[in-house]
Amino acid sequence: MINRHEIREFAFQTLFAINANPEVDTEALMESLAATPGEEVELPAYLLSLVAGVREHTPQLDEAISAHLSANWSLNRLAKTDLVILRVAVYELLEVPDVPAKVAVNEALELAKKYSDERSRKFINGVLSAIVRQYELV
Repeated sequence: MINRHEIREFAFQTLFAINANPEVDTEALMESLAATPGEEVELPAYLLSLVAGVREHTPQLDEAISAHLSANWSLNRLAKTDLVILRVAVYELLEVPDVPAKVAVNEALELAKKYSDERSRKFINGVLSAIVRQYELV
């Protein structure tokens, strides 16, 4: 059984791959990421909805993120790993009511620890904290 932390990591990996190659077969990619040798893959519903939701809401997510970047920064300047982590977290913050804000932020920081660096982790924390305050998600 795949837990929510692993689901978020698979979603991040899937969305990162899609960002690099929009033509990739999304379902096949998710199946290969979630596969356990010797077992049939059943993709968790939350993984499917998280990936689909982030893809569907990308313009709104990017707008929310952009609102908290300094004047001389744009989404294009962000590391792609950081942008994808932010999109997943902001989607959960704004669109998934059963995920507490604290959990969404913490999970994003865990992904940043694994896939980014300390400076980026602090940046991600700052942006997400500002969004939590803006939308009064505390």
